[in-house]
Amino acid sequence: MMKLNTMRTRLDGLVIFRGILQANIVPAFRAMLAAVGSEDFVSAAADFENQLFERGGSWTRVLLDAVLQDENICIRKAASGGAGQAAARCMDSELEFLQQLSRVTLVDLTGGEESLAFLPRWETEEVDFAAAYAERLAEVGQKGYGMFARHHMFTIEDGSLIPVRFPDPQRLSELPGYEHEREKVIANTKALLSGKPAVNVLLYGDAGTGKSSSVKAIANEFAADGLRLVEVKKNQLYQIPALLDSLAQNPLKFILFIDDLSFSANDDNFAALKAILEGSVGGRSQNVVVYATSNRRHLIKETLSDRSGDDIHEADTRQELMSLSARFGLTVTFQRPDKVRFEEILLDLAKQYGVQMPSDQLFIKGEASPSVPAAAAPVLPASSSSCFRQE
Repeated sequence: MMKLNTMRTRLDGLVIFRGILQANIVPAFRAMLAAVGSEDFVSAAADFENQLFERGGSWTRVLLDAVLQDENICIRKAASGGAGQAAARCMDSELEFLQQLSRVTLVDLTGGEESLAFLPRWETEEVDFAAAYAERLAEVGQKGYGMFARHHMFTIEDGSLIPVRFPDPQRLSELPGYEHEREKVIANTKALLSGKPAVNVLLYGDAGTGKSSSVKAIANEFAADGLRLVEVKKNQLYQIPALLDSLAQNPLKFILFIDDLSFSANDDNFAALKAILEGSVGGRSQNVVVYATSNRRHLIKETLSDRSGDDIHEADTRQELMSLSARFGLTVTFQRPDKVRFEEILLDLAKQYGVQMPSDQLFIKGEASPSVPAAAAPVLPASSSSCFRQE
């Protein structure tokens, strides 16, 4: 085992993997190292072991997990040719050190002192950190790094991405009807994931037809392929340009999801969305698309007074407002279902949820459902006004 002072110095001197000093239970291990030989050691060791045993008891596995989840310059640059030779050499050296550190036992720190025999022993394993990290770098395009490796749906707070811990689990297989409409959105998503040209998508149609559910289900379906979804509220659109700059260097692909989108004629957020859809002077990010849902084909809430206003160039202004939807490369219409489709949806959902009922009674109850508009797709799995379910 390396000397205690060397261990402390190397840990404090981490460069590439410096982020793990605040991650997982590494801070508790660091505090235990600092307390070796002092009267504070027992308390520090107990604190470390308490946290370790909550995670399974293997110090090697817990440290490796912290290394694999760390967001650092080497993994950020992995998809674009690497971070340079100096950083690569430093990474290799630190991985070798961390592998040695992962095999440190309680006996190594105490010398087997009998007075400390009451402290439980933690587990260590023989694991090749360099090989595990090489595999991690190879998968960065699908698994991402940092919080993007642990979560696949996000919201925005104060301009920053916040992971959604408990996303809506909606799956495509749970959405009967509208397969043809969804296939257009799926094909565009697959193009995005494969690096081919993809366009922004407007999902337009009646309430209850599964527009929002389709987007969430697609995000769940392709998360393992490197797709991430960011829910954007209309009043957050002005924050998006800075977010796009940060996402442009990310190896993953992103959907910016705007649910139930509409504007009034004098809405300041209109210009913000227009700028996002058109792109900046630097061009539109190739790994980000906008998927928006709306019950309004032209996205603008227009009144008669808007048409008779005092704008000298009123016709041009109205045309500008009405043309926003045209800036989406693909518009997919989710129309109110006809009777045949409506009944097919009801039968499929009844089968999914184990509803035992004669079909004629099922159709009557479905049409009488008070929670949805008549003749709309009434019993699609309900979704809240937000994109996600959170605790």
